[in-house]
Amino acid sequence: MPSTRIPPRPEQIEAARHHVDLLTRAYPDACCELDFTSAFELLVATVLSAQSTDRRVNSVTPALFARYPTPAALADADPGEVEEIVKPTGFFRAKTEAIIALSRELTDRFSGTVPSTLDELVTLRGVGRKTANVVLGDAFGVPGITPDTHFMRVSRRLGWTAATKPDDIEAEAGLLFPESEWVAVSHLLIWHGRRCCHARRPACGACPVGPACPSYGEGPTEPAIALKLLREPRG
Repeated sequence: MPSTRIPPRPEQIEAARHHVDLLTRAYPDACCELDFTSAFELLVATVLSAQSTDRRVNSVTPALFARYPTPAALADADPGEVEEIVKPTGFFRAKTEAIIALSRELTDRFSGTVPSTLDELVTLRGVGRKTANVVLGDAFGVPGITPDTHFMRVSRRLGWTAATKPDDIEAEAGLLFPESEWVAVSHLLIWHGRRCCHARRPACGACPVGPACPSYGEGPTEPAIALKLLREPRG
């Protein structure tokens, strides 16, 4: 994280920690919702999750990794066969090209091993800071904020940041919490964004943060209406 950021005020930290306490009670099992058994599987799954849902990605990765279990195997794959497998995730041609290319890079440059540093991960095809932080946090236990669409939206609504760029949001949110909590905080906001704090009609009346949120009232506050807006997990 950049060291030139203005430190948050004590009341900002206190409010953010209160939000996280409330979200932790609501989502005690918050975690990465992509299925994986290795850093390689998580890396590929995260690339496939762009403009898709984790549920859809999880529906195709078992077949993908059964056929191509290693970077070397996927690097030599027939693109047409890979496209057929990953087609349900959308943008399948670009995604096929990306996961084959990054598999070749892993094989050629990293001896088939997924690197465990941000600087190395972002050199791979289709891997930006968001994807890299997912892999680092959930496969290697390296602290990182994951500023995906949900995290960015919820953190702004909670008043943690007024920034709109992912890197700025990552940096400003990171100043509110110890590094050891960054991964857990990322999961909490992503879960909340998927289930309750939607882009168009947040379920304010059913929100675990509720009146503690400065954006409360942006969506319906009537509980009976808000409850109908809650979405099934892993959607």
